[in-house]
Amino acid sequence: MLRIGLTGGIGAGKSTVSAILAEHGAVIIDADKIAREVVAPGEPLLEELARTFGDQVIAADGGLDRPRLAAAAFADEEGTAALNGLMHPAIRTRTAEHFEENSDAEVVVHDVPLLVENAMTPAYHLNLLVDVPADLRLQRLMDARGMDRADAQARIARQAGDDERRAVCDVIIDNAGAVEDTQAAVSHLVSDRLLPFAENLRLQRRAERGGIELCDPAEADWSGEAARIIAKLRHGTDDRYDVEHIGSTAIPGLVAKDVIDLQMLVPDQAAADTLAPRLADLGYPGAAGVDHLGEGEHTAKRFHANTDPGRAVNLHVRTAGSASARFATEFVSLLSRDRGERDRYAELKRELAEKYAGEARTEGYADAKEPYFLMMRRALVPESFA
Repeated sequence: MLRIGLTGGIGAGKSTVSAILAEHGAVIIDADKIAREVVAPGEPLLEELARTFGDQVIAADGGLDRPRLAAAAFADEEGTAALNGLMHPAIRTRTAEHFEENSDAEVVVHDVPLLVENAMTPAYHLNLLVDVPADLRLQRLMDARGMDRADAQARIARQAGDDERRAVCDVIIDNAGAVEDTQAAVSHLVSDRLLPFAENLRLQRRAERGGIELCDPAEADWSGEAARIIAKLRHGTDDRYDVEHIGSTAIPGLVAKDVIDLQMLVPDQAAADTLAPRLADLGYPGAAGVDHLGEGEHTAKRFHANTDPGRAVNLHVRTAGSASARFATEFVSLLSRDRGERDRYAELKRELAEKYAGEARTEGYADAKEPYFLMMRRALVPESFA
């Protein structure tokens, strides 16, 4: 199952995008609907709310009197904490039930207004943001929902800001224009990324990659993307292992192939083997491998590549303190601070990229850099050579 988080500020039109995704076959789990489900007449939570806040929170029809609950619960911090302590576990449990009921679905979208505010984005394979400027959302709230300006502004202000949402979401869906434009954008996203992603995930198959093409770092947000990916990996492995951004995309100002390289540091390779099925579930199938240090020296690792066709990621699972792990860290550090060495490496990359341009596979390009890396390994981890 491909798990997707969907969010957007109030008035952004998140329900429009949710409906389009549903039309394309995605299962939608709506957080607002679940919040209403768990307090419906007959639900145990409704009785607990009455016991905690008084019978006046039950309306004449047996349902929840939301204004009276709000008046009682938000009167002080203790009341708010009590409400959250009742609501949040019930919502989590019911949400998990919905995911379990749809475990055979290809794509499940969790529609959560406060996805960012509640720091939930690391729990999903991909996070989609329905993006509309705040001033346009304000106007929509006044026109479509009849809110007065002050109320609409207050509601917008209580949510995360646009920059905060964009920083933690993987895909930005512009919904500021005509609905036809949004439909076209979402349809393209589904066919080109979401469905192939789901299929690759099901088959535990890495996404197809392009050939050798160096990208201008000024046109990329590799550090931001790496941070989002690392957050997902750490969350998915219970925050037990350090994950580092390595390779060329980790070095500011360096031209690079559009591939995020990461290394996960584990106690030993037995732990790496045990971790492999979980990484596959997270979208990183892999196999045992080695890092060649040169002159016959090597260290064991696991190499995992991701299933998302929209973002190439290599994940090297290495033993903490190994020569290859230390070299990866030290190489990034050196080139980040040494402009001369960074420029020399950039020139080598350009020469080799031109030489191997047009090749579908990148092994020749990678192998041709090995003499340079051998020299750098001798300088940065000399103790690893006999």
